Amino acid sequence: MDKLNAMATFVRIVEKGSLTAAAEGLDTSVPSVVRTLAALERELGVRLLNRTTRRLHLTDEGAQYLDHCRMILSAVQDFELRLTSHQAQPRGRLALTSSVMFGRRYIAPIAADFIERHPEVTAEFLFVDRVVSLVDEGIDVAIRIGHLKDSSLVAIRVGAVRRVVCASPRYLQRHGVPRKPADVTQHACVRHTGLAPRSEWLFRIGRRDVAIPVNAVVTCNEIDSALTACTRGAGLGMFLSYQAAPGRTSGDLEYVLEDFETEPLPVHVIYPQTRLMSTRVRAFVDECVTKLRGVAFD
Repeated sequence: MDKLNAMATFVRIVEKGSLTAAAEGLDTSVPSVVRTLAALERELGVRLLNRTTRRLHLTDEGAQYLDHCRMILSAVQDFELRLTSHQAQPRGRLALTSSVMFGRRYIAPIAADFIERHPEVTAEFLFVDRVVSLVDEGIDVAIRIGHLKDSSLVAIRVGAVRRVVCASPRYLQRHGVPRKPADVTQHACVRHTGLAPRSEWLFRIGRRDVAIPVNAVVTCNEIDSALTACTRGAGLGMFLSYQAAPGRTSGDLEYVLEDFETEPLPVHVIYPQTRLMSTRVRAFVDECVTKLRGVAFD
């Protein structure tokens, strides 16, 4: 059997989530994909995927094999590019992920400029407000805000964001400006559950982080709606600085309690740790790092 082709088929099945979608992506038939997968499992002597009528699930052996397949295919592609006259020209699929607002504001423009200069590259965005598994989702590059735990990822720090408390000037004129964290308990608050899953906000008082309960008059899981409520005068809101920065610049929001902010959260560009990176991923990571390091997120 063509082992590299079988590996590529297996990877595509996992990335697309179904045999039918994989067949379409590979421009072949579903029976051909099924035969290739069956032959690969037979040769390896293990089951790579558990298949039901609705979903495909990686087995433990399949998850391990997937990592090695991606590493090998990436290395082969990288080496082939080095041997061709097009080695300096990035090409192929580039899959990116970040949180929704960060992706829309920062990553989409960087990617648009990148693919305009490199017409042989196609970009796929997965902008979601949750942590995405790069391996399971077939992601090349991610931007993460917060402290990282996965040591299998290469992480390049590009900046930091603050947790800021803000309100509209109209609200502060009517209800007063809080001077210390405890004052928050006397105010109406807009709570974004992505940043504050419980009805409390963290502040730095002296050398300790202290949780202060909040009276949430608006609770929202979607950042734009929470920001709108805050700018319309519903109450104090806690957001990441890049989320509130446009409102501060326009005068729709004012920051308060800045002396009590907790430690800033790091922003990293991350990608799976492999021996060789494809030209497109290497080029995009370099561009993304350069451009994001020039951004003030507050």
